[in-house]
Amino acid sequence: MARTKLGARSPLMEAAVGFALGAVGGCILGATEDPVDKTLSVMTAAGPLKPVVDEVGTVGALGLGTLIGATALTTAMTSAVAGVILAAAVASVFVGTQSRGTSHTGLWASAGLAGAFGTTVSGATLGVSIEWIVKNYGMVGLLWTLSIFAVLKPLLHFVFKRLWKQGEGCCTLGSKDWDSKKKHTEITELQHRQKVALQTEQRILTLEKGGSASGMENMSTWVTERRQRGEVEKRNMENEEAEMEQRTMQDWINTVVVKYVDFLAFSGIPMTVVAIVTSGFGVLGYGGHQSVFIVLLALVAVIAYLLLKSSDFKFWMLIGCMGMLATFVIAMLTLHAGQMVLTTAMKMRAAGQSQSRENIRAQMNHQSSLEALNAAFFAAKLCELGLGAAVGGPLVRRAAGEVKVIVGAALVAGGLLTGVEFLAPVLGDGGKAGALLGVVGAAGVSVGAAAAVAGRWSSWPGTLGTVAGLVIGALAMGKWHIVNIGLQVPVAYVFAMTNPF
Repeated sequence: MARTKLGARSPLMEAAVGFALGAVGGCILGATEDPVDKTLSVMTAAGPLKPVVDEVGTVGALGLGTLIGATALTTAMTSAVAGVILAAAVASVFVGTQSRGTSHTGLWASAGLAGAFGTTVSGATLGVSIEWIVKNYGMVGLLWTLSIFAVLKPLLHFVFKRLWKQGEGCCTLGSKDWDSKKKHTEITELQHRQKVALQTEQRILTLEKGGSASGMENMSTWVTERRQRGEVEKRNMENEEAEMEQRTMQDWINTVVVKYVDFLAFSGIPMTVVAIVTSGFGVLGYGGHQSVFIVLLALVAVIAYLLLKSSDFKFWMLIGCMGMLATFVIAMLTLHAGQMVLTTAMKMRAAGQSQSRENIRAQMNHQSSLEALNAAFFAAKLCELGLGAAVGGPLVRRAAGEVKVIVGAALVAGGLLTGVEFLAPVLGDGGKAGALLGVVGAAGVSVGAAAAVAGRWSSWPGTLGTVAGLVIGALAMGKWHIVNIGLQVPVAYVFAMTNPF
């Protein structure tokens, strides 16, 4: 394990500090468990679930699983990207207008608040929209919406890149400030050189006329000139370093924006294609046919092969493959839930307890819908957590300050969680679910930062202490949901170790 020292501390002190930092990230992750579970319980109650149950026969079990899975993952990805882009925009304005010597604390704080707020608001907006579409237009309406959104995203990708380039011109106040300072320094240096040249010429004329220069006067003049020259050179160096730092930061922000805009535009295409094909079979009346499973399996294999064999493999391709595979798993779980009901009914019939075909069909549809929503929401939560961790980990490695990132993200996530609970009556079920996904993303930044810190200690006690704090904090605040936490922590760690920037 490659390590970079986080300061000269004893192994015991590293373990204690690591445990504290890990516990902060773990506690905020665990704090999201209960609100998410309660929201999911409300969404899977008989009333809210009815529009989904009624549409199982329209799109088929596999189509329902892929459609709900793709929609949930698209919501998570879109809200996460919206937060990152908003944070990048705020950071770009901050960098463009900051003065020399300004601390980066304000930059990270402003960008973090903007990103977390943007993720939560966009998640709530998408959640409300999806709930309204399903209630009014059913799963077919959701299929059309998802298809249109997938087609529009590449166009939005092009438009946003153009707008971002034009927007950079609005953040050039800092560049103008650097230019004016540079010009002022150059004028000062030129005046100093002219003064030195004039003094040298006067000394030469004095010597030619037979005069003599005082030694003390020459020494005093030489010391003054040397001091002035040193001040000019120091100002030049400081201005150049500050300008270079600003340009480096702006280039990094531009790289982040480009990569995440690409991610938004293209990562959802694989799972959307899978959802459209399988749901299309259901709409055409072949939702329950065995060939749909074969087509789904072949489609997933072909798309995954084409993406993974790409010579220019990018971050969005990785997430696209993972999202598509998650959609496939959700579809399998949805189909399996219905098949389990059928198997139970056959066993009951063999035991002499027969049920009507309509009753069996209703139970199959209900169980399939229940499993689809549960699996899709959990997958979306994992996705949001992972994308948040993919931001927190690189921020720590970029020396943004591990304590600032971990504690700051945890505080912001806690504040947003309180706000979402307070606004729950206004948001509705869908809006609250989407907003909670955004909160999970903000918590993921803290968890990812803690995971990155675990690998940067100079001793194993620091690493083990951080991991222990992360796991224990998550379990304690998450009411000891061992399976859920046990799946989420490794996902956050893997994403925290990636470098999407």
